[in-house]
Amino acid sequence: MMSTGLLVLLLALALALPLTVRAAEKPNVVLILADDMGWSDLGCYGSEIKTPNLDKLAQNGLRFTQFYNTARCWPSRAGLLTGYYAQQVRRDTVPGIKSGNGGTRPEWAPLLSTRLKSLGYRSYHSGKWHVDGKPLQNGFERSYSLQDHDRYFAAKEHTLDDKPLAPIDPKSGYYSTTYIADHAIQCLKEHDAQYKGQPFFTYLAFTSPHFPVQALPEDIARYKDAYVKGWDALREVRYKKQQKLGIAASKLSEIEREVGPPYAFPEAIKKLGPNEVNRPVAWDSLTKEQKAFQATKMAIHAAMVDRMDQNIGRVMEQVKAMGATDNTLVLFLSDNGASAEMMVRGDGHDLSLPMGSDGTFLSIGPGWSSLANTPLRRHKTWVHEGGISTPLIVSWPKGISANNALRTTPAHLVDVVPTILELAGGSTELGHAAPGKSLTPLFAADGTLAHDSLWWAHEGNRALRVGDWKIVAAGKDSPWELYNLKESRAETENLAAKHPERVKEMAALWQAQWDAYVKQALENPLK
Repeated sequence: MMSTGLLVLLLALALALPLTVRAAEKPNVVLILADDMGWSDLGCYGSEIKTPNLDKLAQNGLRFTQFYNTARCWPSRAGLLTGYYAQQVRRDTVPGIKSGNGGTRPEWAPLLSTRLKSLGYRSYHSGKWHVDGKPLQNGFERSYSLQDHDRYFAAKEHTLDDKPLAPIDPKSGYYSTTYIADHAIQCLKEHDAQYKGQPFFTYLAFTSPHFPVQALPEDIARYKDAYVKGWDALREVRYKKQQKLGIAASKLSEIEREVGPPYAFPEAIKKLGPNEVNRPVAWDSLTKEQKAFQATKMAIHAAMVDRMDQNIGRVMEQVKAMGATDNTLVLFLSDNGASAEMMVRGDGHDLSLPMGSDGTFLSIGPGWSSLANTPLRRHKTWVHEGGISTPLIVSWPKGISANNALRTTPAHLVDVVPTILELAGGSTELGHAAPGKSLTPLFAADGTLAHDSLWWAHEGNRALRVGDWKIVAAGKDSPWELYNLKESRAETENLAAKHPERVKEMAALWQAQWDAYVKQALENPLK
């Protein structure tokens, strides 16, 4: 018989262990990443777009209201899968070494899939890659990798298990969003049949709704008249819904009418025809024809998000069919804010074809990007709130008892790796000055999490957040702006002139972190 004292001691030790160690099974993980989706583009974040499957995950879990990415696709993927800021691992530009989109991570920065492999997980990738190396060289057992970011109906560059696939026939019925989900479902079925005793990690990286806006006709038809009122009026509608949901900023930002795409492609604008505009002008200043053209573009964007949600629902149905729903951690987020970019790539833009079809190359532009990022300022590539804010939905029925709960604590996608590693029974201490922290304390209603700071740099755009205070600058030659995000999340009240000492102190901290990350990137140079 065990003594009462020993029993009490063992019980106390058990309660002191992390939740994952106490759990009988390691959780499965489904990590879902959207591409260029704005902070308000989901129904549960204020949108008119139909996203019932993601809304259901939110209703059965958590929504984070101040979660951040890096403002760009490949830096975000580096941070999401390594737990480091992209500059630390050479996946955003630092001087003196090959870095950015062509940079190679140092050996001490393996991907999450490699770390999970050592913890007994089987990992599956489906969709966009945009990381250095190849999936199967980085811990994944299976992969469908779509490198073609210019087409949704006829992929030309894609691989299966790192081996090239033939180009897709445009008449085949292929639509990349559906095919990405098909592959994920196939991998899950194989896992259930052959590896049921092992936990799985599914990394589902959609290219939707990144430009070009291309969608299935039946999906576009669902939003035919949804955007005829224009971006000015519909931002107000989304903002009012956000207020009811309890996630609105203190104030709706004004559209910056002269802020257009981050890169100028004037010849591309000409190719797009007379109804295109590259500034978020007042809606009422557009002609009737321009309004119809613009409304159709946003209808296609909505259709892309809608179809992505439908396919997320299919993946979750497969998880349910495996009996794995309760112990599967699902995280959904976007790699950056909605994009104001406007260009023509790929096969060009054929004005004679239906908008949104194969052979067209349209982008939503800064007007609709301003709607997608409601109520925040600016767009992808900028590090104002519109460029770096993402929805984060977290669902895990076995480990999160809260339903439809909000988490307002500021956090960053570098926190995802330590979170998953903790739940998988691994170490959250990655070494090499990793900035991420596990989000698991926030899974409980009274949990807390505090970063000393959150830091951004991309193409000269710079920002630092400490507590509720944020400094931000648009371009290397622009002065620092200062905001109290508790009072002005939409960055409508620049307090730099009122608090110059605070700006000076925060700017010095930003510079110190930049210097440290550059030094770190230059260590152990490539041979």
